[in-house]
Amino acid sequence: MKKILITGALGQIGSELVIKMRKIYGMNNVVATDIRMGDDIQLGPFEIVDVTDPAAIYDVAKKHNVDTFIHLAALLSATAEAKPLLAWNINMGGLVNALEVARELNCKFFTPSSIGAFGPSTPKINTPQNTIQRPTTMYGVNKVSGELLCDYYFNKFGVDTRGLRFPGLISYMTPPGGGTTDYSVEIFYEAIKNKAYTSYIDKGTYMDMMYMPDALNAIVDLMEADPTKLINRNAYNVTAMSFEPEQIASEIKQHIPEFKIAYKVDPVRQAIAESWPESIDPSAAKREWGFKATFDLPKMTEDMLSKLAVTC
Repeated sequence: MKKILITGALGQIGSELVIKMRKIYGMNNVVATDIRMGDDIQLGPFEIVDVTDPAAIYDVAKKHNVDTFIHLAALLSATAEAKPLLAWNINMGGLVNALEVARELNCKFFTPSSIGAFGPSTPKINTPQNTIQRPTTMYGVNKVSGELLCDYYFNKFGVDTRGLRFPGLISYMTPPGGGTTDYSVEIFYEAIKNKAYTSYIDKGTYMDMMYMPDALNAIVDLMEADPTKLINRNAYNVTAMSFEPEQIASEIKQHIPEFKIAYKVDPVRQAIAESWPESIDPSAAKREWGFKATFDLPKMTEDMLSKLAVTC
């Protein structure tokens, strides 16, 4: 990778990925874009781009002579369910526009998928890399369609497409952004601020999760991987841990003994969560490009609380 374009740079993954990649590849070699102005990431190249405008994407990519395209612009699961037509227009329209630019300019291409690509009929425990995918949400439909579309651009046009099925991502730098797994971020903020949290996800609801540093490393490692070894190139299962609300609350209590958790279940997000796997199998990612995660629940909890104690 020499010159990288990142759309959705102010989103959940984008802002931290921009910072990380600029440290690795150089400040001026990572171009951040979004539909509004950012703050810290404007210290390097930054462009306002609407991903539903294909000409705007092309012009910026051509202007900066990019050879790698990281497409992150999307509506997340809960927001997509509330605004399904907007989600289709942004998530799918934006993706095909980005893929077309990657094809025209011969760019290496990455876009994330999600465990939301699975559905109620998917095996819920140790979900295989290749299995039935029949999601029941607009976000899930977008993600399955995106995986297939990236496969098509690789097979039809030779675009070097790559992707990861991310679980819930937890970060001390990026506030929640409309995802079903956001409770796992909110709970840390509320633990520091109020020593209590009311969860919209019910107790006993297991979902796969990953700490953001592991997610960022996974993107970089996949993009640097030997393309000849990539078989499941657009939809690698990756995960670091699986837990339910009571378990994360228990870990927080190890550091904040007075912390309390209560429940007020959101039926929309609860239904989404129950349609997803409880744990997934990342063995293909480990085998094909050496994926590994370094943070488990106790280690992540300690790091999150220490970082938020300073920033909150």
